[in-house]
Amino acid sequence: MKKKFYSLLLALLLVSLAVSFIGCSKTDEKVEMTETMNADEPGWMKDTSPVTFDWYLHFSWFPNKWGVDPLSQYVTEKTGVNINFIVPAGNENEKLNTLIAGDQLPDFITLGWWEGLYKDMIDGDMVYALDELAEQYDPYFFKVAVPARLGWYAEDDGHTYGYPNASYSPEDYENYDVYSNPTFLVRKDMYEALGSPSMRTPEEFIAALEAAKAMFPEVDGQPLIPFGADEFGDEGPNSIGKFLHNFLAIPQEKNGKFYDRFSDPEYKRWLATFQQANEKGLISPEIFIDKRAQMEEKIAQGRYFAMLYQRTDLLAPQNTLFENDPDSVYMAIDGPANSQMDDPVLTGVGISGWTVTLISKNCKDPERAIRFMSYWMSKEGQEDFYFGVEGLTHEVVEGKKQFIPEAQHMMENDRAAFDKEHGASQTFWMLMDNPMFEQWKPPTVAPFRQMEAWTLPYTESASQYENIDPSPGIEEGVIFGKVKNMRGKYIPALVAASSQAEFETIWAEWQQKKADLNYDSVLDYQTERMIKNKAKLGM
Repeated sequence: MKKKFYSLLLALLLVSLAVSFIGCSKTDEKVEMTETMNADEPGWMKDTSPVTFDWYLHFSWFPNKWGVDPLSQYVTEKTGVNINFIVPAGNENEKLNTLIAGDQLPDFITLGWWEGLYKDMIDGDMVYALDELAEQYDPYFFKVAVPARLGWYAEDDGHTYGYPNASYSPEDYENYDVYSNPTFLVRKDMYEALGSPSMRTPEEFIAALEAAKAMFPEVDGQPLIPFGADEFGDEGPNSIGKFLHNFLAIPQEKNGKFYDRFSDPEYKRWLATFQQANEKGLISPEIFIDKRAQMEEKIAQGRYFAMLYQRTDLLAPQNTLFENDPDSVYMAIDGPANSQMDDPVLTGVGISGWTVTLISKNCKDPERAIRFMSYWMSKEGQEDFYFGVEGLTHEVVEGKKQFIPEAQHMMENDRAAFDKEHGASQTFWMLMDNPMFEQWKPPTVAPFRQMEAWTLPYTESASQYENIDPSPGIEEGVIFGKVKNMRGKYIPALVAASSQAEFETIWAEWQQKKADLNYDSVLDYQTERMIKNKAKLGM
C-alpha cells in the first residue's frame, strides 16, 4: 500500500512539474516573442486566429455590415479579425452616453474628433493610449502611423489615444490637389436658360431666385424650391453658418484672437438677404424642417434651383439627374460674396481629419486590436480596403492595380449597391488614409468633376483652427454648448423674421445673449488652443 501511495504521489508530482514546465514554456515563449518584435514586421501576422471585435460607430446613418461582402470576408480570412459594428438606431449622443455611463464601451470606438465625448473618454481613463499599446505589442504601428497625426492628437500627458481618418496635414496641400466640400450649386439647365446670371451680391442673388421662380414655377408638377440649405439642426444649418462664412471670406481670427464669425457685419448682411428672400416667398418653409433624406429626394427630382450645400452629399441624386438628363445636373458657381467681392476662402479637410478611432479599456484583446489597426493603417491594408478583392473589383495591369471597368461603373453609378456587393473603395472608412489614395484613385467622372474642380483654387488648410473647442466638462464648455444651441434658435428666426425691423431686434438680442453668457471667455480659451496648434504645426 505504501509503495502504491508513493508511486501515485510521485506520478502526481511529475504531472504537476510537467504542467508547470509547459506553462513556463508558453510564458517564456510569449515574453520571447514580445522581446524580439521587429518594428519592420507587421505584428498582425504573428496571430491570425479568429477574434471578433465589437466596433461602435457614432453615425446612425451607416448602413453596412461586416462579412456580407467579399472585401470584409477577405480581410477576416487574412487577419482572423471579424467585426461586429454597433450603430445607434436613434440619437448618437444618447447611445454613447449610455455606453460610457454603464462602463460598456465596446472594443473600438469611432466618432467625430469634434465630439465632446471623445475627450470625456480620454479624461475618464476609459481608452488605451495607442502609443503605449504599440510599444508593448506592435512597434510596427510607429512605422505606419503618420508622425504629424500622432503629434497632433497627443494629449497633455504626451500620449495619443485616437488616430484619425481622412487627415491632411498642411504639407499634403502642397503635395496633392485637395478639394473643399461646400459649394454654391445651381441647376445647370435652369441657370443657363436664365442667361447664367451672377449671384454674388444680395441684389443679384434675389433677382436670380425671382427669375428662376417666374420661368420655372413647377418641376414635374411640383413647386420649384428656389433656394435650399442643409438641415436646420439643434446648432443651426452648416449652409447658413460656416459654409456661408467661408464664401464671404470672413476670417477665423482677428488681431491674433479667435473670432466670432457669427457676429460679423458681412454675415449679418447676408442673413438679412435670406430674410428678404423668405419674405418674397423665395425660400420654402420646407427648408426649416427637411432632413437629409428628404433633401436628397428633392435634389434627385431637380426641384431646387440653387443650394448652398456639400457636394459629396449629392452623389446619388446627381447620378439620378445625370442619367435622366445630363443638362439637369447641379453645377458649382461663384456664390455669395462679401462687400469687397473677395474670393471665397474654403477649408478642406485638415490634419484632424474626419473621425478618430480609439481602443476601449474594455477591449477583449488589446494586443490583436492595436495590430489590426496597424494593418489597416499600412499601405497593404489601405490597398486592401481601397481596391478590394483581385478579380472582383480590381485587376493588375503592368504591375499596377486598377478597378475593373464593371466595378468602377457600379461604384460611380450605384454606390449603395457597390458597397454591398464589393465592400471596397472606402465602404469601410474608419481608418482610411485619403492622401495615400491620391496615387490610386481614378479621375472624377462627369457629373461630379465640375463641382470638385471649382473648389480647388479656393481651398486652404485651416488645421490651426481645429480641435480648439472647450470640452463640455469645463465652464467654457458649458457656455459654448449654450452658444451653439442658440444658433439653432436664432438663425431660423432671423431668416423667418416678418420684417427687417424684426430682424434687427432678433439680431441684437442674439448678440446680447452671447455677451451676457461671457462668450468672450470661450473665445479666449479657443485663442489659447489656436496658438498651441500653430506651434504644433510650426506656424
